Amino acid sequence: QVQLVESGGGSVQSGGSLRLSCAASGRMVSNNGMGWFRQAPGKEREFVAAIDWRGGHPIYQDSVKGRFTISRENARTVMYLQMNNLKPEDTAVYYCAAARSSLGSTRKDQYQYWGQGTQVTVSS
Repeated sequence: QVQLVESGGGSVQSGGSLRLSCAASGRMVSNNGMGWFRQAPGKEREFVAAIDWRGGHPIYQDSVKGRFTISRENARTVMYLQMNNLKPEDTAVYYCAAARSSLGSTRKDQYQYWGQGTQVTVSS
């Protein structure tokens, strides 16, 4: 079994920055793609960013391109999401997930393990 624990969420003003972390424990996920999703109140969980098992081939939702950066390190068991120039519409619970394969994906059904989420609130 894999446990994923997110941290780094909080409240910031518009234009601010946060860095989210996702630490994996249990069965190793170093050979799995990983991703970030988010869910705002009353909305579906949506894709934010993903990365492959080596930390390459990052993919992003269009609305976060140029503002968010996904990365991973520590034998590929820790994943990060650097979020800059945050906007109120980025407010959501952010979840990390480990993929079923070595690739990242935009599809929720391609992920096998999920964290509990961390709240990000951006005020205008």
